[in-house]
Amino acid sequence: MYYCFSMSVSAPTRTVRIASRKSQLALVQTHWVQGELQKHFPDITFEVQTMSTQGDNILDVALAKIGDKGLFTKELELGMLDRSSDIAVHSLKDLPTRLPQGLMLGCVSEREDPADALVVHENHKDKQLETLPAGAIIGTSSLRRLAQLRYHYPHLEFKDIRGNLNTRLQKLDNGEYDAIILAVAGLVRLDMSDRIHQVITPEISLHAVGQGALGIECREGDSDILDIIKVLEHTPTAQRCYAERAFLRELEGGCQVPIGVNTFIEGDQLTLVGMVASLDGKRLIKDTVIGNTTDAEDLGIQLAHKLKDQGAQEILNEIFAEIQRS
Repeated sequence: MYYCFSMSVSAPTRTVRIASRKSQLALVQTHWVQGELQKHFPDITFEVQTMSTQGDNILDVALAKIGDKGLFTKELELGMLDRSSDIAVHSLKDLPTRLPQGLMLGCVSEREDPADALVVHENHKDKQLETLPAGAIIGTSSLRRLAQLRYHYPHLEFKDIRGNLNTRLQKLDNGEYDAIILAVAGLVRLDMSDRIHQVITPEISLHAVGQGALGIECREGDSDILDIIKVLEHTPTAQRCYAERAFLRELEGGCQVPIGVNTFIEGDQLTLVGMVASLDGKRLIKDTVIGNTTDAEDLGIQLAHKLKDQGAQEILNEIFAEIQRS
């Protein structure tokens, strides 16, 4: 007598490895991407790999003095290049506009509010940015925020602040600062919206390039991975961010220079506002371009040339020289 046994063998599950920084905000953002991809591709395992970057490890030096070429991204990118990871999730504002050979920006997710936020010490709960007293100490590690706020509020004092979001809030609450400036998006993603005392309007502070959006970086030519991550692409956000990144790239600026933007889309028209300011806040050049959303990167380049014609390059050259001297 012969017996026949049938065995069902399931196909091996594919694993996609996601590189992330270890900070609380980075992990919240990465786990959101992981969860969304898992919903779309239940037969794939999405595994998060964490690591520290240079920007996470050096906390006693101002960001601008360290230099910003891959400050928060280099270690994650090396993982993709050596194939120990497949994609990396970044706050898009931290991702340089010129990526290492072999890597690309594969996806831009829907943007949170990209504005800056004023967070105050309890002694100033009755104040707004414009009513803070002369000499009030404002904490920010961003030259972009510093230059614009100095331009509008020269009576305020500014002091560098480093560390993750919780560390900065603790320094504020301990009385080291009267107020600090943070991104609205980061506070929202960490369920700390209650700490937003005032959303700063773009008339006062244009936001950082890519602020509020997540960028998913991957290897060039990896069509399988691109097909997976593109399900999270938000086209209007991507169009706005590509315009902003082209503007920054054409100015040859980095994440740590006083260059700010604001973008919005109405119908098929994209409006891009950009500015360059001196560190002392005494000079600020701002202009606007409007065009079709399909020409997003060309609009960014066009605006960069408009600002250069008005003296932006001279301001940037002075800033680069000052940073090198310090």
